[in-house]
Amino acid sequence: MTNNPRRLHQPAALALLSLLLVTSCQNVFSMVSPTGGGEGVGASATGETYLAAIRSDHGLPALSPDPKLEKAAAQQAGYMAQSAEMSHRTGWRKDFATRMKENGVEGAAAENVAHGAMDPEKLFKMWMDSKGHRRNMLDPRFAHYGLASAEDPQGRKYWALVLGR
Repeated sequence: MTNNPRRLHQPAALALLSLLLVTSCQNVFSMVSPTGGGEGVGASATGETYLAAIRSDHGLPALSPDPKLEKAAAQQAGYMAQSAEMSHRTGWRKDFATRMKENGVEGAAAENVAHGAMDPEKLFKMWMDSKGHRRNMLDPRFAHYGLASAEDPQGRKYWALVLGR
């Protein structure tokens, strides 16, 4: 058996490359995580009362918080805060459907986004006053939700509500 120096270093090079990829993925995730004083994943408890009342007023069952939907909402709120732009897309060319698939969300889903220094009561009222946002929250196909908010460095708040089966 010959002792090839290149062969001995390949495993070390692969290990170093793997470490760099993991570190890069962690950095990308931290960029889309809620920043500043954002409520992040815990915001779902804040929205539960409002969503339950809205749906009850329209003869629909309450929605339950879902960890996958919360994660997807937190990613979007964090991305919007990081980019200071309200959008359903991310800078990595990921549209809503792609983000849902990557978060393991199957079936029908919808997303409401907003920005501004508002309390949850005002936020849900604003969404109810908007035809498309209202339709999402009153969609009878949905049984679960995730709500998140994040602040940009200037203190502007970004919200994302993800609804799903």
